[in-house]
Amino acid sequence: MPKYPVDPRDWKELGRTDEKISAIGLGTWAIRNYNRAYRVFVHAIRHGINHVDTAEIYDRGRAEEFVGRVARAIGRENLFITTKMDPRHLTSRDRVLKAGRRALSRLSLDCVDLYLIHWPNPSISIEEQVRNFEVLVEEGVARYIGVSNFGLEDLEKALHSTRKYEIVVDQVHYSILHKTPEQDLLRYAISNGVTIQAYTPLEHGRVAQHPIAKRIARKYGKTATQVALNYLISRPRVVAIPKTESIEHLTEILGSMGWRLSEEDIEALESA
Repeated sequence: MPKYPVDPRDWKELGRTDEKISAIGLGTWAIRNYNRAYRVFVHAIRHGINHVDTAEIYDRGRAEEFVGRVARAIGRENLFITTKMDPRHLTSRDRVLKAGRRALSRLSLDCVDLYLIHWPNPSISIEEQVRNFEVLVEEGVARYIGVSNFGLEDLEKALHSTRKYEIVVDQVHYSILHKTPEQDLLRYAISNGVTIQAYTPLEHGRVAQHPIAKRIARKYGKTATQVALNYLISRPRVVAIPKTESIEHLTEILGSMGWRLSEEDIEALESA
């Protein structure tokens, strides 16, 4: 048996909320051509992907502006938007609120769906930064809050630091080449109702050369890339957020949904 039960759904829970997001989303780190990416993202949202991830520090705010442009084209109600805050702002509720409102201005939105702490601020306690961050929901800047790049110890502290609003997501580096979250973080997240968003799930294309993924892909008539993504979304509470600026690559990414690897093949990838 694999380490975790296979989740057959292509719509995943967001924390303990009633919200559902597609098992695959799209990231916006290091976009090279915004016009080309715009066409791809609009196409993606029309073909089964409903969430996009961005951050304040991505291209000094241009990525957030890009996501706002996509939202206006596709209809705000059709898109679940996540952004992330530079941890330097976390030292006070006032600084958090001002930074959040600046992000809304770049996005041309009244509210984001999910706001994450991009990584822990080492200069203040997890408790203080999380409690400062809660102001975003209190003031209507975000519907939900979460964290990014929080290991098990930091996530545990974060979950116990909130006064009123739950941490619904931990966004971490996770792929078939980087399975560190499987050591302890994933089990804790599943047990505590936290959704894991896997960033860099394709390792900049390197998963396509994974020998076991390539072998398994031939069995299913899929690609190694599709196998690598399916491995992640087969986990309970895991979504993956690859990035693409190509319709052809997007079509491949979409093909990672709608089916599941067998337990035997998941076990082979777990042990690789």
